[in-house]
Amino acid sequence: MRQPRDWSLYLVIDARLAAPRSIEDVVRAALRGGVSAVQLRDKECPTRNFVELARGLKAILGPAGVPLVVNDRVDVALAAGADGVHIGQSDMEQRDARRLLGPDAVIGLSVETLEQAERAESLDVDYFGVGPVFPTPTKADAAPAWGLERLAALRRASRHVLVAIGGIDLENAGATIRAGADGIAVVSAICAAPDPERAARELRTAISGARRA
Repeated sequence: MRQPRDWSLYLVIDARLAAPRSIEDVVRAALRGGVSAVQLRDKECPTRNFVELARGLKAILGPAGVPLVVNDRVDVALAAGADGVHIGQSDMEQRDARRLLGPDAVIGLSVETLEQAERAESLDVDYFGVGPVFPTPTKADAAPAWGLERLAALRRASRHVLVAIGGIDLENAGATIRAGADGIAVVSAICAAPDPERAARELRTAISGARRA
């Protein structure tokens, strides 16, 4: 049986933004600050190194009950014992990823338009990664920004957990939750922060405040 997950504060790791600190150090700090899920994303890392890195992060996150999701690479997720994968519109199809990973694995799916979300509504995925909600410099090929109104429209139309991503920081995190996101995924707001633990804690506070409101 697939266990429920907390997607409220979802860290997407970018090694370049984390440097000169190690990915492991940033993840440990973010975990202390309240991050509830971590995605490992690296389009250039050799497979063997990628698997080793994922295994190391799983060893950090597993005891805390925080899921490790691997971007795109089903093979790496399987080899490393990660909790699942996040796939995009041009990656492996959801049904193939589910067949390979099994019924209990996490599968997240990126949706960049309302039309993509509508087509994916019947799929067996754990969440939609919706974005970019705001313009973002961390993904050069990002689609046009959703904005909060379209995010709210998707919330009204979808049964899925919605994790908003793209240009989200401390200033707009609360508004994103109030617009209907179940969680926020951040990259630079934690990876590039001077103090990742403090950054995560402040974001977590913003999320809690928005939910109370």
